[in-house]
Amino acid sequence: MAQDQPIKALVIALVDDPASAIYSINRLNPDTLCFVLPEGRKTLVESDVQPKIQQMPRRWDWIVIADPTELLSTYQTIARSLPDLLRTWEIQPGELVVDLGGATSSMAGALALVALPWTSRVVELAPAREGLEGDRIELGSKALVWTQTNPWDEQATVSRREGCELFNRGLFHAAAKMFHDIELLVSGGQKPLYRAFKDLAEGYDLWERFHYRQAWDKLKTATKALEMAALWGGPPGLKAVVPPIKANAGFLEKLVLDPAEAKEFVPLDLLGHVDRRLRTGRDPEGAMTALVRALEAFAQVRLYKTHKIKSWDVSLRQLPEALQETCRTCYLEDIDGKYKLPLQAQFRVLAGLGDQLGQAFLREWQKMKPLLDAANHAVLGHGFDPIKSERVQQLYDVVVKLAGVNETSLPKFPVLSL
Repeated sequence: MAQDQPIKALVIALVDDPASAIYSINRLNPDTLCFVLPEGRKTLVESDVQPKIQQMPRRWDWIVIADPTELLSTYQTIARSLPDLLRTWEIQPGELVVDLGGATSSMAGALALVALPWTSRVVELAPAREGLEGDRIELGSKALVWTQTNPWDEQATVSRREGCELFNRGLFHAAAKMFHDIELLVSGGQKPLYRAFKDLAEGYDLWERFHYRQAWDKLKTATKALEMAALWGGPPGLKAVVPPIKANAGFLEKLVLDPAEAKEFVPLDLLGHVDRRLRTGRDPEGAMTALVRALEAFAQVRLYKTHKIKSWDVSLRQLPEALQETCRTCYLEDIDGKYKLPLQAQFRVLAGLGDQLGQAFLREWQKMKPLLDAANHAVLGHGFDPIKSERVQQLYDVVVKLAGVNETSLPKFPVLSL
């Protein structure tokens, strides 16, 4: 008899063919075993099946159904029992094999539906016929063929689309989990593709939380794998999604490898983050918080890059003379003894130094003041009034104009349509 590698779990349907069940159990050598059978067949397992199992599973159980010809009641019985049993046995997605060879059509349909989230292989001893591929087996006078298939090689397409939808809604952690689950379930040849999708979603999740270097590493790995998959065909739409991912990886590379303490790509990334929070995440509070930070980051970068001033550790000698006394009296931190400029003061320093960014800030101040007040009064600011999306958009437009940003330079996350 052919011998497969031992498996973690086997669920086997049995009505009146103990010989096929015995063959399947001995061939697969499961660590855990569950029979799905009608009430009257429990004695059959005890008398005809168990004595002939070459190596008894470490744990085994059964699910008894009332009528193997009735689909709905069979489904309800299995659905109420099997998931809890698999969780008790700590069976993970991809670790379950289901044998439907001895099932009625109702049992097969119900068992396949319930077991699908854990199943990576469905096996059956089927009557031999022309064109049926598999190992040919002789059981007594019967000529049979051992067949096996992975339902997830087809089901993965549906779940992949669900994962893409999660990704496109900004739910990157959930998308990564879904792609990981698919990776565990599909056959070997498809696993690298879904591992790449998982890495991709994890990379953007890291990026959304500003873990730039880790995100860059993930995107580089995912890009190489997706390019390879595209060469071999891959799902429709795969080739179109690779270029924007490569562009994003290039953006992160520039940000990560910038040795400066004030990185010039961070405010651009923050503006992109604002757009996603506002439009995809429908989170105006988070968007406004990031937007005010982006405004400050533009000032910090300009102060540092052009004037060698650290807003978080200012030397009074670097400041315009008219602002030195204000800084001395208002911006000294009593814990570490450093002078730290708040947002508005940063732009006033720039203006005092003749910098165009600071001068533009002063010109736009009348328009910005009520918008920054709204941000300050927001729940995630220092107040108790929920911010409105319109306020965020108004300030966003002012900041883009003030900083002279071309929106094409902002990172855009890809839309997965696979």
